[in-house]
Amino acid sequence: MKIYNTLTKKKEEFIPLEEGKVKMYVCGPTVYNYIHIGNARPIIIFDTVRRYFEYKGYEVNFVSNFTDVDDKIIKKAIQEGVTAAEISERYIKEFKKDIEGLNVEPATYNPKATEEIDGMIEMIATLIEKNYAYEKNGTVYFRTRSFPEYGKLSKKNIDDLEAGIRIAVSDEKEDPMDFVLWKPKKEGEPFWKSPWSEGRPGWHIECSVMSKKYLGEEIDIHAGGEDLIFPHHENEIAQSEACNGKEFARYWMHNGFLNIDNKKMSKSTGNFFTVREIGGSYDLSVLRFFMLSAHYRSPINFNRDLMEASKNALDRIQTAAANLTHLLENAKKKECEMVSGLSTDKSKAFSKEEGELVKEAAKFQEKFETAMEDDFNTADAVSAIFELVKFANTNGTEESSPAFLKALLDKITLLCGVLGIKAFKKEELLDEEIEQLIKDRQEARKQKDFKRADEVRNLLLEKGIVLEDTREGVRWKRA
Repeated sequence: MKIYNTLTKKKEEFIPLEEGKVKMYVCGPTVYNYIHIGNARPIIIFDTVRRYFEYKGYEVNFVSNFTDVDDKIIKKAIQEGVTAAEISERYIKEFKKDIEGLNVEPATYNPKATEEIDGMIEMIATLIEKNYAYEKNGTVYFRTRSFPEYGKLSKKNIDDLEAGIRIAVSDEKEDPMDFVLWKPKKEGEPFWKSPWSEGRPGWHIECSVMSKKYLGEEIDIHAGGEDLIFPHHENEIAQSEACNGKEFARYWMHNGFLNIDNKKMSKSTGNFFTVREIGGSYDLSVLRFFMLSAHYRSPINFNRDLMEASKNALDRIQTAAANLTHLLENAKKKECEMVSGLSTDKSKAFSKEEGELVKEAAKFQEKFETAMEDDFNTADAVSAIFELVKFANTNGTEESSPAFLKALLDKITLLCGVLGIKAFKKEELLDEEIEQLIKDRQEARKQKDFKRADEVRNLLLEKGIVLEDTREGVRWKRA
C-alpha cells in the first residue's frame, strides 16, 4: 500500500509502527456552528482511509478532536448571552447528527480541548524547561528558531516567512515567527489556572497533547485539510518533536480544497453551503458519493449538476443491489419449491458456469484494491464497483442460483461498505403511511400504551420523519 506523504512529497510504502495496527489522528472541527461541505471532505476522506485499513485487517485507533474553546466560540456565546460551553456542546451534538448522515464511523476517541488542559500545561512547562519556549507577561511563546527543522512539512523557509511579516504581532516576542502556546484571559472569557497566568491554550498545542495522550509520542498517520499544513501542522511538529525528542508522525495526509461553482467557498459572497443545507435537498449518502468521485488530493468542484450526476450514479448501484435482492428472494422461493428434499449443502451450491463467473467477479475486487492501495484512489475504486455492477446486471438473471446471486450481491455490498457508500436505498414512507402511523400513535396514547406510542415515534424518526406535538395537533416534517 502506497501513501502520498506531504512530508516527503512522494508516495511511500505504508509500514506501520506496530504490525497490524494503525494509529491515526485527524484534526477535528471547531464547534461554533454547523459544519460546511468543505469540512465534510476530510471527514469523509479519512473515514474512508480508516475503513480500508479495517477491511485489510488492521486494528485502527482513530482519534479526532473537538476544539471547544476558541475566539469564534466565545464570540458566538457573547452574541447569544450563553456560555461558551453551551455553544460547543450544542454544535458537537449537531456535528454528530451530520456525520451519522454521512455514514461516518465514530472515532475511537473524540477528546475535547477543554478536558485536556492539564496535559497542555504539562507539555508547555516541558518546552520551557528545554528552552524551546518562554514566558512574557503571562503569555508563553514557542521559540520557532530553536527547532532547526521548522518548515520541513510546508517547505517554507523561516527567513522568507519573517520577511513577509509587515508588523510584529507583539513587541513581547523575541522573534516575529514565535507563536503562542498559552495566553492570558480577557474579560468575560473562560479561563484555566496555569503557572503563567489565568488563561487558555493556543490552538496548535491542543492537537499535540491529545495525539500524545490517546495515540502515544509517535503515530502512523496525521491527516487533515490542505489548509492546515501551515501553520497548524507545522507548529504541531515543532512542539511535539521538541517536547518528545521523537518523530511525531510517519505519514502526513492532506486533502485538496473544495470550490463551489469553480469559485472559492465564501460566506460573504453567499457561495457557501452547510452539510445540513445539502441534507435538505439530497440524502447525505449522495454527498459522500460525490466526495469520493475524485482523488482526495485533487481540488474538487461542487455544484448542483455534479450532485445530480452523483445522485444518478449512486442510484445505478442501489438499483442493481435492489434487483439482485429481488432475484435472490424469488430464486430462494423457487428452490424451496423444487428441491425441498435436497440437502442444505446442495441447495446452496452454484453451477460450474456460475463458479467461473464468480471467479471473474473477483477480478473487480482486485481492481478495487489496486486503486485503493495506490494512495486511496477512490475515483478508480468507484469505477471498479460500476464494472462489477454492470457484470451483475448482465449475469444475474431469473435462472441464476441463489448462491450465485448472493455472491454478486455480497461483493457489491462489501466494496460499497469499504467506501462507506450505502448499497441500498433508504426506504421512504409515503405521506399516507405517515398519516396512518401518526393515527396509530395517537390511538396508543389514548389507550395509555405509551410504549407503543414511543415505538411509532422512533420508527418514524428512523425513516427521517420528525413529529412535533403542538396545540393544533401533531405535525410532521421530513428531517
